[in-house]
This record gives sequence, structure tokens and C-alpha cells, in this order.
Amino acid sequence: MTKLQTGLPAPDFDLPTDGGGRLRLKDLKGRKTVLYFYPKDDTPTCTQEAIAFNGLRKSFQAADTELIGFSADSPKKHDRFKAKHGLDFPLVSDEDRAVLEAYGLWVEKQLYGRKYMGIERTTLLIDREGKIARIWPKVSVKGHAEEVLEAAKAL
Repeated sequence: MTKLQTGLPAPDFDLPTDGGGRLRLKDLKGRKTVLYFYPKDDTPTCTQEAIAFNGLRKSFQAADTELIGFSADSPKKHDRFKAKHGLDFPLVSDEDRAVLEAYGLWVEKQLYGRKYMGIERTTLLIDREGKIARIWPKVSVKGHAEEVLEAAKAL
């Protein structure tokens, strides 16, 4: 498990995406990238977060910044989620959670006294060299996409 730190290279990955594609982080070198990690497709908070990022998609593009959603859901679930909400950016699937574990984001959580393993909602801004420029741990969704966009513009 990697402890994410600004200034360090973001761990590379090669994973399936919605639409039958694949995404390798190293292929995005030379561009700024937002990786936002979320627990589950089509749940209220995750949907709210996805819609907020999607609504700012053109602004992220204008800031020369790629936007990537990341969860352990299957590519087929991602396809349905994107279609249902009109999302226009890639969703990466890490069903075996190897990359989530490498990033240190597959963690023990607790809800109503019950412990379980899940994704810690986190966003990373990665610079053009592939290094982590900013980390937002334990994200609160309201206003978050706007804050990330401002950071991407300033990078």
C-alpha cells in the first residue's frame, strides 16, 4: 500500500473502462489529470459527485485537464451509470481492487456500527509529469468539483 503524497509519482495502472476501453495512467503524461475515486455507481452521493464533475467538463477541458472517475464497479455498471446520467468522461473499473489498494484507498469503513471494506472518497490532481500535485482525502461532495477545477486552472 502506497501512502499518497504530493510530489510523488502517481502509481501507474492499466485498467478497463466503460465502453470496452482501457486506460493507462502513463498515457496521460503531458496532460493534467483529475482522478476521482468514489465508492459505487448510482448511489446518491456518488451520482451527485459525478454530475457535478460532468457539469464542469468543458471547463476542465479548457484548463487542459483530463477527468477520470474510478471505482471497483464493473465496466458494464459504468456503462449504465454513464448512460443514465449523461456522463461524458471515462470511468475506470478496478474490480479486483489491486490499484485501489496500491493507492491506499481500499480501507476499512464503518456505518451504523458495522465494519466493512470500501473505497475512501478521494480526489487526486496529477501534474503533466505524472506527479501528485494535490490530494483531497475524505471528500465532501458539495462544492468539491469547483474547488478541484480552480486547482487545475492554477496548476
